[in-house]
Amino acid sequence: MATFLYRLGRFSFRRRRLVLMLWIAVIAAVGIGASSVSSSTSDSFTIPGTQSQEAIDLLGKEFPQASADGATARVVFEAPNGQSLTSGANKTEIESLVDDLGKSAQVSSVDDPYTSNAVSEDGTVAYAEVTYKVAEEDISDQAREDLDEIAAKGERAGLAVSMGGTAVEPEMGSSATELIGIAVAAVVLVITFGSMVAAGLPLLTGLFGVAAAVMGITIASSFIDLSSNTTTLALMLGLAVAIDYALFIVSRYRGELRNGHEPEEAVGRALGTAGSAVVFAGLTVVIALTGLSVVGIKVLTDIGLGAAFAVVIAVVIALTLLPAVLGFAGLRITKGKLKSSRMRAIESGERDAMGVRWAKFVLRNPLKIGGAAIAGLLLLAIPALSLQLGMPGDESAAPDSTQRIAYDTVTKGFGAGYNGPLTVVVDARDSDDPKAAADEAVSYLDGLPDVASVSPAVFNESDNVALISAVPGHSPASEETVDLVSEIRDQSAALQNDSGAELLVTGTTAINIDISDKLGDALIPYLSVVIGLAFILLMLVFRSILVPIKAALGFLLSVLATLGVVVAVFQWGWLADVFGVEETSPIVSILPTFMVGVVFGLAMDYQVFLVTRMREEYVHGAEPKEAVVAGFRHGARVVTAAAIIMISVFAGFIFSHEAVIKSMGLGLASAIFFDAFVVRMTIVPAVMALLGRSAWWLPGWLNRVLPNVDVEGEKLRHMLDEAPQGDRSPEPVPLGKR
Repeated sequence: MATFLYRLGRFSFRRRRLVLMLWIAVIAAVGIGASSVSSSTSDSFTIPGTQSQEAIDLLGKEFPQASADGATARVVFEAPNGQSLTSGANKTEIESLVDDLGKSAQVSSVDDPYTSNAVSEDGTVAYAEVTYKVAEEDISDQAREDLDEIAAKGERAGLAVSMGGTAVEPEMGSSATELIGIAVAAVVLVITFGSMVAAGLPLLTGLFGVAAAVMGITIASSFIDLSSNTTTLALMLGLAVAIDYALFIVSRYRGELRNGHEPEEAVGRALGTAGSAVVFAGLTVVIALTGLSVVGIKVLTDIGLGAAFAVVIAVVIALTLLPAVLGFAGLRITKGKLKSSRMRAIESGERDAMGVRWAKFVLRNPLKIGGAAIAGLLLLAIPALSLQLGMPGDESAAPDSTQRIAYDTVTKGFGAGYNGPLTVVVDARDSDDPKAAADEAVSYLDGLPDVASVSPAVFNESDNVALISAVPGHSPASEETVDLVSEIRDQSAALQNDSGAELLVTGTTAINIDISDKLGDALIPYLSVVIGLAFILLMLVFRSILVPIKAALGFLLSVLATLGVVVAVFQWGWLADVFGVEETSPIVSILPTFMVGVVFGLAMDYQVFLVTRMREEYVHGAEPKEAVVAGFRHGARVVTAAAIIMISVFAGFIFSHEAVIKSMGLGLASAIFFDAFVVRMTIVPAVMALLGRSAWWLPGWLNRVLPNVDVEGEKLRHMLDEAPQGDRSPEPVPLGKR
């Protein structure tokens, strides 16, 4: 691989105008395609194998008029101060609005609040439930415009009208804080390279890659339904890795120039060495992200594949466009007028860099420093023991959004449980007396202490499947409601024995509970697979048993500490005001699994770029501690810059108004901080020092079996150094010997 990348780098350098024009043509083509299509995004979930999905499928077959898989909307009315909704002009106006709702596009049915007991006891709040004929992703613009018009009409009549539910389009706000990450990245690159040219190239190619990925996803969303968060997360991760990969290659290129190589040769060597590591690092991220599809949750599959696509584009950009752009920059990339005297002294070898001094400090007392770092991460991980998973609902929407206002108004008028009624399905197709079975189910539900109200059973045309609405006594995301759903489902066996009917629970609340359970159950197996993959990949790279074990355990520590931080902020409410968390809630169910996939890939980046140089020095005869210091001398500055850039990019999303994006921003930023600065920069050198020569031990039989991937391009360097001075195009190397 190193030989192929060496040739690719030299080709892109020589034919830089052609490569640049091809990429401009690609960007133009996908840009035209993205602007000419109508994208479709959705946050709906299908969860095969769960009871809620089973109930939806049953209703679709036996009770189609219920539109069980259709979108829903809740239109909430609140009377002006001192007035009531139960009589007079306010009641007349609401009845007129409900009539208009029934005539709206794609509407299947509307529950009149005055006949469905949806008016509060004090008469100040009422709501109408709207069911649509189509699923959330198929709601038309006209249907949403009708909702907005009805709300506006009610406002003009003096009523306070708010709306929630899956049919209501999320209010997508833009946050200027997302640009902070790019600005910080620019500053870090300037400080790292001391040159505007060198700093600008990673940003330029990074933005190029992100543009191609985002527009490609936009085109894809016109053919398939994607999660609404797919593009945002692809942007978040794609921008971070694109800048980082370019940073690694540019740094190596400058080093090769300082070693006296001509620019074209320096590009080839940079791609053959750092480029090989970029390919390996990108591959680990892609494998981890695409592996999210095995969980079986569509939204997780969407964001995993979308982010993986962005990473692939970032790698391809780094290996093709970046060498071409380096050709245009020429030797100007080494001429930095912004270098400080300290930076010049470090480059000339007159003083040690901060990373080298830190490595020597850790090596003086590795047991105490490494132990303190591990203890700190374990302490931060304590809140993760109380991790609760849940799906974000209207309660987590922005405080001034119509969804959040509707949620709070219903809570004030009726109680939090009315925001998430349970749909209980009585499958009495095998029952001798379906009506008696339904009555028994209603009686049972009405006797549960955490059920606020129960509606009468409504049968299908065949009178063998019934629907019952049960309102929990607590909020949809509460532990009490989770326990209630479990308790109702546990009663199904008893009902089936008595009457031959089966009891199923579905609806938005039950679906969210099932999703959280499925993701929670998948977390440990997925984490095990990822850690196992990390061990195998790192064993191939480092030809060692203990180094991969150390790397995998360090990754696990980073994940646990990050989960602890996320739980403390979003679930416990610590520093909630600082991060703009309006209300504590369970952690978004997809976060832990998605974060494991992303952090695994990024952690391997830092492991590869920092430890490969240690191995190279050790193989060349350096003592174990000397090899650690050498690894920090060549890699710590770049890894530090890369980590700060990633943290900045991810942190820019913390102040998003969406709970999913906000929590992922904090989670990923924290994970990168812990993994880069605590694990890779502190625990790794401490453990390497304690292990000494045994860190690189590998059984002889295993050494013979494992293929030599040569990520650091050691064979390429030997080949080039031994080649005649005028011949820098290596002979073809058999694939098995690269």
